[in-house]
Amino acid sequence: MQFVELTEKEYQKYWEKHPLKTFLSAIEIGKLREKAHWTTTYVGVKDKKKIIAATMLLSRKAHFNRYEYYSPRGYLLDFHNEELVTFFTTELKKYLKTKKAYVFRVDPYLIYKQRDIDGNLVEGGVDNSNVVKHLEELGFKKVPIKDMEQVGWMFSLDLENKTEEDLLKEMRQNTRNIIRKTEKFGIEVHEVSYDELERFHNILEETGARKSFHVRNISYYQDMYKLFHDKDEVKFFITELNLKKYITKLEAEKHEKEDKLAKLSPNKANDGKRKNIEEDLKTLNKRIDESNAIRNEQKKDIITLSGSMFILIQPEIIYLSSGNYEEFLKFNSQYLIQWELIKYGLKHGFKKHNFYGIPANIATHPKDYGIYEFKKGFNGYVEELIGEFELPLSYHYYLLKLIHKIKK
Repeated sequence: MQFVELTEKEYQKYWEKHPLKTFLSAIEIGKLREKAHWTTTYVGVKDKKKIIAATMLLSRKAHFNRYEYYSPRGYLLDFHNEELVTFFTTELKKYLKTKKAYVFRVDPYLIYKQRDIDGNLVEGGVDNSNVVKHLEELGFKKVPIKDMEQVGWMFSLDLENKTEEDLLKEMRQNTRNIIRKTEKFGIEVHEVSYDELERFHNILEETGARKSFHVRNISYYQDMYKLFHDKDEVKFFITELNLKKYITKLEAEKHEKEDKLAKLSPNKANDGKRKNIEEDLKTLNKRIDESNAIRNEQKKDIITLSGSMFILIQPEIIYLSSGNYEEFLKFNSQYLIQWELIKYGLKHGFKKHNFYGIPANIATHPKDYGIYEFKKGFNGYVEELIGEFELPLSYHYYLLKLIHKIKK
């Protein structure tokens, strides 16, 4: 085996076929980081001229003229081949020391322990505890969940060998009903062009201000569009509703319910049906009044409800970010966006729809549990990754840790 620097072309070719690939280990992310003054290099291991391991290295100068190195979602290799992992790490360590590195960070795209829909461990399921143990034996230190840069817990839905009917049947009834209502009342999903990204970004900013989370500058989304869109690997969507058409449909449904109510005989056996129809009419009248109020306030027929961003790189579609206008949450348009992308995944041969980040240790009902509950409604399972690791490369690592601790 031979540790080598790789060309971008060599890395790209290897990355395309590797089972652990994801968008964060793509060369485009390296190019995005370069805009923030990171430097990109590629290294790997060759065995008889064949690449058997590789990783993208991002580096930037830190304190004391030393460098931080980070491999997003690296390594790309067989983590169960301990000889290979040991060789790669040993040689990488030597290489990075010649580059004045003080730390190397890595967060493999590898499941830690298999979990079910509720976040409980699956008996006899996937267990990569030995991988974690081996990395720690090589000198890596586990980073606490709260300090990790990338998502550590996800929620996913398998699409392989499934049909739309299968997926609808397996959803929670409430989720299925909401999707059918959004379709019935004419909410439309519109793919956003580069020139329309500001509309998408405005939704995120409103949501961020409301929920107190940081929203990236619009330049990030513009760069992601430029880097990934030509290959159809990123898509931005907004949902819209034509209030005039929506109110017309509500009124048509109202008249239909009123006709049914009028045709019911006064027989006591119909009391249950009568009560249900009256409740439906009450709900419809409320929706009509609310929609007319929105239409009068907005002074327009078509309103924007929500927006979402997805990464589409085989074998999975990743739901990366989203936002909603608070006053239009009642329309539940995010359910429709997810369903449209799930159907897209089925049509284009994706194996998984990844709803992406959920709170860690979900079975303990942590903060933001509602995010998980929304995703859980579509059915699926929790995925816990093995996490982020730091490899100290000089005494500067410990010195900087001490300084950070004192400042904190």
